[in-house]
Amino acid sequence: MTLEQLRIFLAVAEVLHFTRAAEALYITQPAVSAAIQSLETEYGVRLFHRIGRHIEITDAGKLLQGEAQKILDHVELTERCLKELNNLQRGELKLGASLTVGNYWLPEKISQFKQLYPGIFINCKLGNAEEICEGTAVGMYDLGLVTGEMKASLQQCLEKEEVGSDRLQIVVGKSHPWYQRSEIYLDELLNTSWVMRESGSGAQQIFDQALQSWGIEPSNLNVVINLNTSEMVKAVVESGVGAAAIPELMVKKELLLGTLHAVKITVPQKQSCKKLEIIQPVWKLKHRQRFQTRVMIAFEALLMQDNVQVA
Repeated sequence: MTLEQLRIFLAVAEVLHFTRAAEALYITQPAVSAAIQSLETEYGVRLFHRIGRHIEITDAGKLLQGEAQKILDHVELTERCLKELNNLQRGELKLGASLTVGNYWLPEKISQFKQLYPGIFINCKLGNAEEICEGTAVGMYDLGLVTGEMKASLQQCLEKEEVGSDRLQIVVGKSHPWYQRSEIYLDELLNTSWVMRESGSGAQQIFDQALQSWGIEPSNLNVVINLNTSEMVKAVVESGVGAAAIPELMVKKELLLGTLHAVKITVPQKQSCKKLEIIQPVWKLKHRQRFQTRVMIAFEALLMQDNVQVA
């Protein structure tokens, strides 16, 4: 059994098609068939059922699929660790970041890290907070960077640490009645339409938690649109539809240009008005048990150093 045979087998198992697997691997279809046949002959098992022009993976194939992925993952990690031995002059860092964090907070950190370690290749993928938490749990990313909370089911395998923060701003466009106001009362949140992120968004989780802490049930807001990126939310609100809670990092330019306006939320008290703020932490996530590469440790140190300076 060779690593190349395992790579070919996994490609076939993923697409359940010999020709498409060959195209994905940039090899010929007969080479794919020969690799699978060699494995089946060597161990006396069927890895795939051939049914006309279609194939289905067998129980033996499912067993090999899980173990083969573990083997190749371990080989990849070993290769990465060997590359790092030369004073971090080579290596790879796999990051996953929620959309706002990845687009607005993380680029500066990556730039600082690249200046220190120019030979390190950084592979960063974006998704909503829920997707990044799940990806970090299964090893897709060395580190995840998100706002919001992770599912309870992931808390046993992931540890989190605060490495920064941002605040949510309640913003409206020029045509909104709140545009001419600097403050609104808490109960006025129920009197306008809202543009919201999807439930898997970290910013949306933080906003919902803030509302509940203020005694407002999120479902009582008049939500007219749900969107899956904060950029879309920002654009829709700029065009005049409702209000939104958007990370401050995202709207600095629009607030300066006046295309969006931020309002403070106040609660009347006996002698004054208390202003309410929504602060969202930026969390660093990593697996509790997976091996930590030197590149990971170096990037974590940079994040924590910046966080201490900000604090």
